[in-house]
Amino acid sequence: MEIALLLEGIYRQYGYDFRNYNYAAIRRRIWHRIRTEKVHTISALQEKVLHDPMMMDKLFGDFSINVTEMFRDPSFFRVFREKIVPELRDLPFIRIWHAGCSTGQEVFSMAILLHEEGLLSKTRLYATDMNEKVLKNAIKGSFPLQKMQQYTKNYLRAGGKRASSEYYQVKNGIVQFKPFLKENTVFAQHNLVTDRSFNEFHIIICRNVMIYFNQILQNHVHELFYESLCTNGFLGLGDKEGVVFTTHANCYEEVDRNEKLFRKLQ
Repeated sequence: MEIALLLEGIYRQYGYDFRNYNYAAIRRRIWHRIRTEKVHTISALQEKVLHDPMMMDKLFGDFSINVTEMFRDPSFFRVFREKIVPELRDLPFIRIWHAGCSTGQEVFSMAILLHEEGLLSKTRLYATDMNEKVLKNAIKGSFPLQKMQQYTKNYLRAGGKRASSEYYQVKNGIVQFKPFLKENTVFAQHNLVTDRSFNEFHIIICRNVMIYFNQILQNHVHELFYESLCTNGFLGLGDKEGVVFTTHANCYEEVDRNEKLFRKLQ
């Protein structure tokens, strides 16, 4: 009851709607904030959140899902290269939406893949997230050098065709992606819960985001993606996500079962 009241209060006060997020995940994050702030009850946290926007910012950060890395799950990108790229070559222009892009590493990964396949120049990438702070980091296109060893391994396992060092420069221990990788990328704030479709896309990628939503919200987001995806367009989801139990399950065919890639048929 207290959690429901807190989420309802946040929605009415700030317009952020977390009411249909996965209950267990939200509960963990609320109690993390309670312990961090050294209060003892959800009601005490609610008092702070509703009267202090800075506290709301902290809780908003707790609720945001910001787990990402370059070529995360390399097999997804390898299969994308093998099965999806051939379907894109004859298109005059390609629109790709990365929904819930976090700090942007997977968007830059896609830009590298498309560049190597000769498709980046005719592609517009739309990278969106509800969290403005992580979007600012994504726009910078930089990350700590110590992550590069793992990112390079991912790149090679994903079928990378060049040396990964061709795509970045290093200065003062910070890796900076080369500017051409984001020339065709639009970064924008967008909330999957409350915002509507804003274009028609050939590909929508939203991986490991909907696992944090309950069934009601998952159906809502699937409806949004269905409206936003062109016929014969492709949908890429996380390894624990799918379309089977959605209202549009019969509108898709499976492109790759393991990597959760689907094609919209109607």
